[in-house]
Amino acid sequence: MAYQEDNIATIERWIEEGWRWGKPIDHLTYVKALEGDYNLLLTPTKPVPKAWLEDIKDKKVLGLASGGGQQMPILTALGAKCTCLDYSSKQLESEALVAKREDYSINLVQADMSKPLPFEDESFDIIIHPVSNCYIEDVLPLWKECFRILKKGGRLLSGLDIGINYITDEKEERIINSLPFNPLRNQAQMKQLADSDGGIQFSHTLEEQIQGQLSAGFILKELYEDYNEEGRLAELHIPSYIVTLSIKP
Repeated sequence: MAYQEDNIATIERWIEEGWRWGKPIDHLTYVKALEGDYNLLLTPTKPVPKAWLEDIKDKKVLGLASGGGQQMPILTALGAKCTCLDYSSKQLESEALVAKREDYSINLVQADMSKPLPFEDESFDIIIHPVSNCYIEDVLPLWKECFRILKKGGRLLSGLDIGINYITDEKEERIINSLPFNPLRNQAQMKQLADSDGGIQFSHTLEEQIQGQLSAGFILKELYEDYNEEGRLAELHIPSYIVTLSIKP
């Protein structure tokens, strides 16, 4: 079985168990977003600066691996015309649930972002990409695809795991892994993931994440760091994520 199929099964089980990123927003959160009161999260704790989403009304937005009914409803409330791509049917069901409840339209696409994206060149003004490329082995083709499907002047907002979550034990007290973390090439790491019900995950370097965007043709405009929601790394204020704003010139 391809690792992507393993991850779909794992994520859909997590959703049934109450996974945070599989819980759609409630009605009040949507109503507040209609009034301009919102927090858009691509990483666990720190919201995207509102300046990054200026002039979003009537823009064509792709939520890339962004199912779950969290980011897309907020962006729809702000006036964007949204498409959501995810390989989990349950994540897309959550998107459909919120859209039906709040009476708006959204284009839902079930597809795997590790493959060529099923869109024409220059289809979107903005791509919203919460932390999720830790579930694919090679991110460089993804950045090229993002560049291809964005219009000139388009924005790519990406939540990125920077790898530190993969070096420690489960209690985040000891360094036990070398990088890169790649369970397809390291059976001990595969066992760690199996023991923790972690699906199949991969670390990616800053070179892959940021230089990968630059090599694809993007211009990096801004970034900020974020932290785990809980655990020892969070207690020690050690960043585990970055969020980047990149532009297609």
